[in-house]
Amino acid sequence: MRRTRTEDDRAAARARVEDDRTAYGSRAANGRTAYGSRAADDREAAGTRTADDRDAAGIRTVDADVAGAIGRVLDEVLGARLAAAAAADALFTRDIAERVARFTLGGGKRLRGRFVWWGLRVCGGDGEAAGAALRLAAALELVQTCALVHDDVMDGAELRRGRPALHAEVRGQYGHRTGAGRSARSAETFGRSAAILAGDLALAWADDTVLDTRFPDRARSAVHALWRTMRTEMVAGQYLDLHGQVTASHSPARAVRTARLKSARYSVERPLLLGAALAGADDRAAGALRSAGRCAGLAFQLHDDLLGVFGDPEETGKPSGDDIREGKVTYLTAVARARARAAGDDGALGVLDAALGDPYLSAAAVDRVREVFESTGARAALEDKVESLADRSVAHLADVRTADPAALRHLRALLRATAGARPCSPPGGPPAAARGGER
Repeated sequence: MRRTRTEDDRAAARARVEDDRTAYGSRAANGRTAYGSRAADDREAAGTRTADDRDAAGIRTVDADVAGAIGRVLDEVLGARLAAAAAADALFTRDIAERVARFTLGGGKRLRGRFVWWGLRVCGGDGEAAGAALRLAAALELVQTCALVHDDVMDGAELRRGRPALHAEVRGQYGHRTGAGRSARSAETFGRSAAILAGDLALAWADDTVLDTRFPDRARSAVHALWRTMRTEMVAGQYLDLHGQVTASHSPARAVRTARLKSARYSVERPLLLGAALAGADDRAAGALRSAGRCAGLAFQLHDDLLGVFGDPEETGKPSGDDIREGKVTYLTAVARARARAAGDDGALGVLDAALGDPYLSAAAVDRVREVFESTGARAALEDKVESLADRSVAHLADVRTADPAALRHLRALLRATAGARPCSPPGGPPAAARGGER
């Protein structure tokens, strides 16, 4: 049957309506999809901003008290290590592990950890690396515990930070239990042996802390390489120190080499580079921090040598003149000897020859050595060198391009204070810390 024109028109109209409904549904669905996508994007962006805000707030909190933040991480790290020690043996925990924890928590300026933090901050390190930086700082505190405990054993030092050195403390605890027929030397040997184990434990805990830390993928291999190098340099420097005492080396160059390896690099340069590595710093920034740290680190050790002779025991925590009694070949003594020899001053050379390495040296004899350091100009020369190194250290920071000028001001002040240079407060920053020195 043939369809009329009217029927054809009605059919076409129905088709157009159906097409319109389909098109409208498609547009509505697309609109809902687009709206949902925008809403999801907005929620994700808001979440990212919230996380970034939290990270920024956390970093600012650490900036305000870096040493306090390191102390809190140390509490956490040492709590876990003490629990593991207790599972091994209660006596060992009480006599050794707890002493390591107390020593690590009970003193020091958290100097090395602060350099890790500010190395990170001036190179733009973010929240991802901040937690790793604080754990590295805690590990460095444990390395320092190892170094100081072993150093006191090797030097026969009785005091550290104004208290009995760890080996002396253990000796005192067990000295009355040596038993019949045993000599007083037995208690001395036991104290030293226990302290060696304590230092070993501190180093093991430091390595455990690094091993258990999650580092950004870009930084892991560089951090581990720096850590290995730093440990080796520290031991090498300690050996050179011992070797110089046995061979009575008088070389200023050897004294500087010993100072660099024993203390300067692991106190300033390597911690700065660890922070820079965590931040993914470029070669220019890392090179500038390496140079700045090398200068400030050497100044730090040279100033410590001055404190060993001219420092106030109430402030240093160690008797003044111990370096002389131990026969340490410091840069100060090497320069004094070289100047006395150049001037033909046999009297000054005789004073030095008679005094260095005499464990029973009287206070009056120490005063005579101080007079030689003054009269030869060695003390003034060392003080000038410290100032010069501090200035050069800060000058190297000009090559660090940073988005955080406040972090750079903090680092500049810390470098000068650590070097033992005359403090100068950074504009807009807190006053510089007290002048440096390890004792």
